[in-house]
Amino acid sequence: MKLEDVIEKARLLQHLCCPLQLFGIAMSPYKEMIIDSQSIDFHSTLIALSSALDLVGVDEVHHGKRVAMMAHHMAQEMGWPEEESYSILVAGMLHDCGVSKNQEHRNLTETLEWDGAEEHCIRGAGYLSACPPLAHLALEIRYHHTRWETLLTLPLDEHTRRRANLIYLADRVDVLQAPFLGSELILMEFEGIISRIQTLTGTLFAADLVAAFTAAAQVQAFWLSMEPDYLDEDLVNLGVARHPTILDYASLKEVARLFSHVVDAKSPFTDEHSQRVARIARQLGSDLGLPAENLEQLEIAGLLHDIGKLRVSEGIIEKPGCLSPEERASIHRHSYDTYRILRRAFGHTHIPVWAGSHHEKLRGDGYPFGSQGNELDLECRIMSVADIFQALAQNRAYRKGTGLEEILDDLRRRVEDGEIDGIVVERLAKQGAYYYDLATRD
Repeated sequence: MKLEDVIEKARLLQHLCCPLQLFGIAMSPYKEMIIDSQSIDFHSTLIALSSALDLVGVDEVHHGKRVAMMAHHMAQEMGWPEEESYSILVAGMLHDCGVSKNQEHRNLTETLEWDGAEEHCIRGAGYLSACPPLAHLALEIRYHHTRWETLLTLPLDEHTRRRANLIYLADRVDVLQAPFLGSELILMEFEGIISRIQTLTGTLFAADLVAAFTAAAQVQAFWLSMEPDYLDEDLVNLGVARHPTILDYASLKEVARLFSHVVDAKSPFTDEHSQRVARIARQLGSDLGLPAENLEQLEIAGLLHDIGKLRVSEGIIEKPGCLSPEERASIHRHSYDTYRILRRAFGHTHIPVWAGSHHEKLRGDGYPFGSQGNELDLECRIMSVADIFQALAQNRAYRKGTGLEEILDDLRRRVEDGEIDGIVVERLAKQGAYYYDLATRD
């Protein structure tokens, strides 16, 4: 039987057997989904994906959302137009997109000023400037840790200068309130926070921005609304109140690529991993005859398949030796975190399942769902092979990158062991040199 006939037979069986109804959505991702490429909302996507940025803090989450909401409150206090107020909310959610490492996050949130703060501003601005839907935010993110007295000396327009400083103010207020979050103690301490910020007028912060903060922060609701449940509810409601902005696939891929840069910056050993996996997965999908809609979603899933890894310490990712049981558990949870984050953004598509299943195995001993056989559709199988292939080709802390023939031998052993799909592997092997180039070139 020809390879093409085998593929067609596999596709037919897949359509007959999938998706399966198993133990409910908390236990398994396999359920009927309504696929509508015209209903991916920009606001909902940003809320979900910005949650991944907060994972870098590990124990301290929602920082970006609190900064966003405080900046939004202050913008409204100053009477900014609705679109301008909303834009500063988006900037607040993304202001730390240049932060991937846990230690850098700690340095930024443990002191009011840190000498190394500018590095993540430069990285974040670079990521945003390369993302057309969000490029207009790049300059203000570049300077969101710059003192007001310094901003006045830079060749910036007044609009950018003030927006950058407003984000900086909200960011530093969050550092000051952090010890009291989740406690009624904030009601006893917020006046001291206001006073502390006022002492920085004219040096760190512009006088009118401090005045707007002072006015907005006088009421207890300003502080109590920073509770995680209330914060998430308010952010969702802000989106409901707006006319939705629908992302097409081209724009969505640019946003996904932005977040893939953040993920891959966790370690020099994972540089460009997500983008290369996305390229390999899409090409495999095309070679195996997937329709255009599936290819678009498969590429996005590839770009975001490791987004849950932002929670994992770079010390674990870069560890050259064997992992401890605790470290291995930290690694194992990342694919489930990926699934849950992407389900909030793209729950009506296949993207969360395809991205979150890249460590599943056909024999059923993968993670996080322990899926097996016909529970894993062709796209899940493609994602798994693409991830393994690229990871083996890339230098890692514990080994050098592997050559093509050795990788193919490894993949075929995995097929024999019932781990990955033989049809996908043989399709890749048919153009092995081409796929190896996709896995290794910049």
